[in-house]
Amino acid sequence: MVRIHLAIDLNYTVNTLPGADFIFNLQAAQTRQQFVAWEDLLVSQPVPMSSHTDLATNMRTLRLTAAPGPLLVRYRATLDISHHAAPPALVMETPVAQLPPDALTYLYPSRYCQSDCITAQAMNLFGNLPQGYSRVIAIRDWVRSQVKFQSNTSNSMTSALDTMHSHLGVCRDFAHLMIAMCRALNIPARFSTGIDFGADPALGPTDFHAYVEVYLGHRWYMFDPSGTAIPMGFVRIGTGRDAADASFATIFGNVTALAPRIDISAQAGANTGWTYPVHRTEALSTDAVFAWNVVNAR
Repeated sequence: MVRIHLAIDLNYTVNTLPGADFIFNLQAAQTRQQFVAWEDLLVSQPVPMSSHTDLATNMRTLRLTAAPGPLLVRYRATLDISHHAAPPALVMETPVAQLPPDALTYLYPSRYCQSDCITAQAMNLFGNLPQGYSRVIAIRDWVRSQVKFQSNTSNSMTSALDTMHSHLGVCRDFAHLMIAMCRALNIPARFSTGIDFGADPALGPTDFHAYVEVYLGHRWYMFDPSGTAIPMGFVRIGTGRDAADASFATIFGNVTALAPRIDISAQAGANTGWTYPVHRTEALSTDAVFAWNVVNAR
């Protein structure tokens, strides 16, 4: 089990009347294998707030309307994550007929992952490889070989097709390209957000991080196509078809934002049962097996 301590500070200035609306997605998802042991949320303005948890992904959103002036949103959490680890050779692709309903949406093209435009290329590159975890690893490694991580090389409009042509991007661009390739091969893949645990300080301050979850063998398994962080240390926050579904903040109004201030650390000890996150060769998942799939696959 991994114990993670997380701290996020978001600072804004709302510039005009009557204010601005915010939808935040910064709280850790609570799942059967990612347990929120403690958390605290502070919003500096005394305004009404509403929360919602998506039943399919456990993604948690917070909505509020802020008045003109400064706004601080501060989140602190301690999480215990119990990873399912499987030998890669035993993790198979799931036939479309056996996919649970909640996974079907991740087969289709989306705004940033135009899988229908690269089907021929995906089949040419990966169509003849043995199906299973090893084929998804081949897709991940191909993305790493094709794209160079470089800050400020993409924007909110950059899609998987743009990244294929530019060969440059940040973590979300790597994720979009890998997702598009998987979906082009009828492998469900989704966009997930966390924090870049273990990233090289040379890349800049600790930040939000985009990675990929692929549905294989009745679970969602984690992949980090950018290779900049340690998946065993990921805290799943947002989940969706692509970045459009999982932004940490969506803002409606005239607002000035400072860069997020984020800190993440792991706690380990021989007598605690907590282990420090490291790179592992096993297939890792933080999702429990889907009961629907198990029953209907018989």
